[in-house]
Amino acid sequence: MSSSLFPRLLRRPLVAAVPVVLLIGACGPTDPEASEQKRSSAPATELDRFYQQDLAFGSCDGYATTTADKQLFAAPGLQCARLKVPLDYAAPQGGTARLAVLRVPARGTSKGPLVLNSGGPGGTGQNFAAQTGVALAKSPVTENFDLIGFDPRGVGATEPSIHCFDDTDRLAGDVRTEFVLTAGTFSEKDTARLVDRCARGSGGEETLGTVSTRDTVRDMDVLRSALGGGKLNFLGQSYGTRIGALYAEKYPQHVRAMVLDGAVDPHLGGERRLSQYAGFQRSFDEMAAACSEDAKCPLGTDPEQATETFNRIARPLLDEPLAYGRGMKFTYNNLIDSVIAGLYYKAVWPKITKGIADVRKGDPQQLLAISQAFSGEGPDGGGGNFSEANYAITCMDEVRMTPGQAVETREQTYRSAPFVDPGTGAAGARDACEFWPVEPKTAYPFPDRVGGLPTTLTISITGDPSTPHQAGVNLAKTLGGSLLTVQGEQHTIASAGTSACVNRAVADYLVDLRVSAKARCTL
Repeated sequence: MSSSLFPRLLRRPLVAAVPVVLLIGACGPTDPEASEQKRSSAPATELDRFYQQDLAFGSCDGYATTTADKQLFAAPGLQCARLKVPLDYAAPQGGTARLAVLRVPARGTSKGPLVLNSGGPGGTGQNFAAQTGVALAKSPVTENFDLIGFDPRGVGATEPSIHCFDDTDRLAGDVRTEFVLTAGTFSEKDTARLVDRCARGSGGEETLGTVSTRDTVRDMDVLRSALGGGKLNFLGQSYGTRIGALYAEKYPQHVRAMVLDGAVDPHLGGERRLSQYAGFQRSFDEMAAACSEDAKCPLGTDPEQATETFNRIARPLLDEPLAYGRGMKFTYNNLIDSVIAGLYYKAVWPKITKGIADVRKGDPQQLLAISQAFSGEGPDGGGGNFSEANYAITCMDEVRMTPGQAVETREQTYRSAPFVDPGTGAAGARDACEFWPVEPKTAYPFPDRVGGLPTTLTISITGDPSTPHQAGVNLAKTLGGSLLTVQGEQHTIASAGTSACVNRAVADYLVDLRVSAKARCTL
């Protein structure tokens, strides 16, 4: 997992699936080459029909992919539209994709669009914009900007979208998309079968090669143009900072303002996973220490023994999963996924420990609610396509691993985060992307410095379990921008509206391009 998906979850009781959120920003005329040609009356390019389109905003009926989003998108004032983009920018005369776009109009006189991306990869930007509008309802940000959320390629209501599993697969618990950092032994047959399922469910192998972040960055520039042609205002969190950084690299002259919250390190490739899991172990240890003050803590009263205690609770699920719902099974991997999802936010830690206590009694519902809120999936695993889109985009963004490298990565992960170690050894790990039909358009390595940008604002939390504070330091330096350090224990903060200090810094920057002299906030 590599994204922050549910800041707004903390405001609701964790008793049922709650959709999760992510983040983006927005506005301007064309691809750099096409833009210059338009202004100089040069001959039209094949991309002009995309850059010059007008978005027809209207009802959001039909744009939701989950029951919760259907209710959310029914709120008064929300507007939706479809943006047409080339499936393949190298052949723009060919097939097209239709991105789902949601707008929350500014409460006052709009200065233009603010494009949001929530992260993932795989998070729905529509949901993120709608929920951010609520969270920042009294902010100068929503007073001055139209919030624009779009579902990136392969995600949510965008067409085509990535689908690898059906209800039968979900009932059987046969929905894994990660064969490195998950318990089990996997073969070439398993990885080939997974890719085949995704191709069949997503419109063919050609779709699988169209979902890279570098392609999404180009889509975002088309969106900027279709929204009026001004310079881009962007707010991206977690994986959304990868989108923002790659956009800044490709289109620096099109950027007005960029908030990057919970930064993905621009200089780390696959080794980023290890630093991420070390961060999860740190948060697990902090959670265990807080829990140990209660004599009834399921992890015990000695924090030094908490990982070993958790392993004793978790590992029996390898052989005897818990039954729930319509014949569903709660497995060891489900347990680990749920705990990691909850570690993103300190306020959710008590819910994790309660869930662990419940699992010890045979009841997985509390932890299921956490993982469903994180991914946006329904009670039986259906609804959103977060995990499937996450898998596909990752396959297009990152260098593939050999089986030997996959095993080594699993070994290193267990050393970095022993609470996720199933005790079965590292053999049998594989890169789930090894039979992906298209070579990746890798997102990194990234240049040491991106020039030609206005001042950007990177926000990094000291106790972030998923994107370490140093990653934000590195990204701010790479972009030559400012850094706001936030003392706290969670993943991302800018869209939550829960910190007056952060709210003020973000609003001052986005509205007036004023960077606060204060470089630190405390949650």
